[in-house]
Amino acid sequence: MKAAWLLGALVVPQLLGFGHGARGPGREWEGGWGGALEEERKRESLMLKETDICPLQEALGLPTGVRNRDSLAGDPEGKSVWGTKEPLGEEEGEDTTTAPTSRPNPFSSPSPTSEDTITYILGRLAGLDAGLHQLHIRLHSLDTRVVQLTQGLRQLRDATRDTGDSVQALQEAQVRAEQEHGRLEGCLKGLRLGHKCFLLSRDFETQAAAQARCKARGGSLAQPADRQQMDALGRYLRAALAPYNWPVWLGVSDRRSEGLYLFENGQRVSFFAWHRAPSPEPGAHPSAASHPLSPDQPNGGALENCVAQASDDGSWWDHDCERRLYFVCEFPF
Repeated sequence: MKAAWLLGALVVPQLLGFGHGARGPGREWEGGWGGALEEERKRESLMLKETDICPLQEALGLPTGVRNRDSLAGDPEGKSVWGTKEPLGEEEGEDTTTAPTSRPNPFSSPSPTSEDTITYILGRLAGLDAGLHQLHIRLHSLDTRVVQLTQGLRQLRDATRDTGDSVQALQEAQVRAEQEHGRLEGCLKGLRLGHKCFLLSRDFETQAAAQARCKARGGSLAQPADRQQMDALGRYLRAALAPYNWPVWLGVSDRRSEGLYLFENGQRVSFFAWHRAPSPEPGAHPSAASHPLSPDQPNGGALENCVAQASDDGSWWDHDCERRLYFVCEFPF
């Protein structure tokens, strides 16, 4: 009895436990097999990805052999699915397979966040501010250059003005030198009479041009103030132009008013030496022949307003002012 009781105590609990364990481990085995199938599908998909990415990584020179972070994130215990040994049954034994490591796609870019957008905008604004600062610096440099150029232009204008003043002063000095030279030449080469000097010019000029040339040499056309000066001037011209008779311009005209004869300095002429035709001698037959130029002067009216002196007898004749004649200048002494 005692032996039968001991046998029953040993066998019955084993039978009860076997029945319960047959159902429980069966379920666990079924769950383990289903998980193995799911993991097999994942392994196939990863292998497809690896076959697509690895050639690109090799072409681009990227390193291979780094595990995919997604697989590590999916394994909370830090173990790779492919490195886990699963009992697949007595038929397969303890065969294990190590999955190839996956690489992140180098061409994929993460979507920007709001912080990235703000950082980008602030960077662009900083670049614009730096560009504006450079523009302000260049504008300041240009303003400085413009001020320098303006100052240089003002200095050039001042120098030009000074040069113009110097040129004008030189021209005035040249005029004074020419006048002094003409005055000295007139007194040295011409006729000195009191405080005047007369010099004959053998150039043919109109009355106005002759006056301009005498003035440029520091004198004017001859203006005999009295009979004594006129007689002295007549002797000088006769000696210079003999044996010919040439009319010579004097500084006398009635251009302002017909019949009102004035000197070039505006003074009124107080005496005249007009040519008169010679009177026939007593008892001689009157001659119809007259003087070669004119019997009596003046006779030109409004057409002849300037006075010339004949070199043979010193008489005055009125002529057209545009006629080109010799002229005689007078200079102060």
